[in-house]
Amino acid sequence: MSFRRALLLTGALLSCSGVGYSELAQVATPVRSAATGPTQPTLSARLIGPVLPTVPVTVPVTAPVLTEPNPAQPIPTQPNPEQPNVVPPDTVAPVPVLPVPVLPVPVLPAPVLPAPVLPAPVPTQPVIPAPVLPVPALPKALPPKALPPTTLPPVTLPRPPVISPPSVAPAAQRNAVRGLWVDGFGVGLKTPAQVASMVDSAQRLGINTLFVQTIRRADCLCSRASVPRVSDRDLLADFDPLDEVIKLAHARHMRVIAWVSVTGAGSANAPSTSPQHVLKQHGPLAGAQSWVNRRADGTYLEGNDIWLDVGNAAASDFMAQSMLSLVKNYAIDGLQFDRIRYPDSGNWGYTSAALFRYHAETGTSGTPLANDQQWIAWKRAQVTALVRRVALQARMLKPHLWISAATITYGAPPTDLLTFQKSRVYTDVVQDWPEWTLSGLIDLNVLMNYKQDLMPNHIAWFDGWNSFALKVAGRADVAAGTALYLNPSDVTRTQVERTLAAGLGWVGYAYRTPTLDVYKNGLSLPLGLEQLSLALLDPAGGDHAGPLSALTSWQSAPPQRYGLLGRLRGVGISGRVVEARSADGKVIGRVTTDGNGYYGFADLPVGVADLRVAGQRWLQTLQKPGVVRVPDLLLRELSPVLSPSGPLGPLPVKPEVLRPAPTQPLPAQPATAKPAHPKPAQIKVKGPAKL
Repeated sequence: MSFRRALLLTGALLSCSGVGYSELAQVATPVRSAATGPTQPTLSARLIGPVLPTVPVTVPVTAPVLTEPNPAQPIPTQPNPEQPNVVPPDTVAPVPVLPVPVLPVPVLPAPVLPAPVLPAPVPTQPVIPAPVLPVPALPKALPPKALPPTTLPPVTLPRPPVISPPSVAPAAQRNAVRGLWVDGFGVGLKTPAQVASMVDSAQRLGINTLFVQTIRRADCLCSRASVPRVSDRDLLADFDPLDEVIKLAHARHMRVIAWVSVTGAGSANAPSTSPQHVLKQHGPLAGAQSWVNRRADGTYLEGNDIWLDVGNAAASDFMAQSMLSLVKNYAIDGLQFDRIRYPDSGNWGYTSAALFRYHAETGTSGTPLANDQQWIAWKRAQVTALVRRVALQARMLKPHLWISAATITYGAPPTDLLTFQKSRVYTDVVQDWPEWTLSGLIDLNVLMNYKQDLMPNHIAWFDGWNSFALKVAGRADVAAGTALYLNPSDVTRTQVERTLAAGLGWVGYAYRTPTLDVYKNGLSLPLGLEQLSLALLDPAGGDHAGPLSALTSWQSAPPQRYGLLGRLRGVGISGRVVEARSADGKVIGRVTTDGNGYYGFADLPVGVADLRVAGQRWLQTLQKPGVVRVPDLLLRELSPVLSPSGPLGPLPVKPEVLRPAPTQPLPAQPATAKPAHPKPAQIKVKGPAKL
């Protein structure tokens, strides 16, 4: 052992309150976290771990649920290891139990931000057969021409095929990311001195990419987003952390990816003081205007956290615009979705607006059970829809932006898509991240693979999730995110070595808790960073060089993709099936419109895309990489929506008339994003088609 390492370890022993580093390397120490990395879920403050084997969807609402560490909160003082445990469901006594409102939800104004779309339709949703209609064509800038009628039988696709050109990234650059998450709840981003120290430390560790927390709970550690600045007395007034990180990191040839907690809305313990915060107008007591996610009994806290409901169209639009404001206003290299899911337990999504949409789109009534398969599939579609919309709109603003997600890895790993679809990831928090990689929605999948090698089964689980992610990567890059705070630095070293040997990139959580000793035993941050540096680089000359000793550059661009984005306007625009066919009639993609009428495809083959939606066919030629904005179409219902059973009755399944959107210019767009599509007045389409 070198003299430098001996000196470091002696300091660690003196600062660990009597717990020796050698003891920590031999014993699995229980840890608890209410806040860990890009947000792994927390059902309550009592527990951590990812954990039970797959929970069958038939389990009742009151079944015990397990969680992995959750990084959206300050890190607690008494952690608990990621191991199988069973605890009773949450009980939140002080929270008022608010029944789901039964009054009809006011019609929300159509969002003004054009953006991407929604998910692949659930198998149980009706499929509108392709009608025989005139076809407007779009040859370059010329007005469309009608095509002769054609009759093609409906096709059932469990998943749109992925047909795309080969990757252009050099093989040596594939999965070359070496990253570090920097959260916004502790030191690292609050002052210029903290940012400078953090960037310097990351560079010494061999890091080439910083995942910087920007939007935390519908607020931002920045000054030019559509959401207000965070309420934090430690954040220097008028200081823009994101700007400063970009300036310093880019000068060192490091990339900066804006890490966003998508559905986070607030904390009962630390509410935002900004009058512009979303909960001031759409909080839990706002009645029909509330955007807060709820359980079936009306309660809304998960531990101390408040979440937004992705199934609420207005809330989804708010989340999309907040992320797009970062893309527009900052020179970021990428955008990472975190908490892009529902809270743990499956018993969520019961806002009145979401239920209204669900009944209208599926023709059902009543309150669905938590284990209702159609309800689960519908919620999963809403999550994918938000990913699709933001990914496509962001690529329209910046074609070379990396679209990333921090994804869940609960319990034992799947071996294929079928076993993944039985996992808690798919059925509980309804996050279908294999669909995102295979359909081209994300370019970089960063697994929150928070395992502890000293725990039973965790080595096999860690390696198994890495292996599965590579199998379903498509053309996306894959990185394993490891929990630095849960492991001694020598365990982190072996996890990084196995990750890189398997062909994945690596990202560590997190800068301010670089080792278990810092997190649990009081070791200072500088000593913890030095401890991690010795493990990953071994600059003092040990038995062999560390896994990051050879500096790696990650300069590859995202895969070139050919996508398109469209939108329906009018009445009954959500949940409509949109089909894309090739020139020879082969189905190459199928999605449904989201709550705001958006739809789109991220990775289509070059050539003609024949779009079919609600009785209309539209031809679009894809010739250049990027996202093409197709014209909006107006959908009208000719009879009022009446329900014998109350305000939540279903809308008619089929429109009677579909027309191009009005020719007058659209309303002015918000400052967060510019319109990226031609005005309807520039699109000429022949008269309406009747079914």
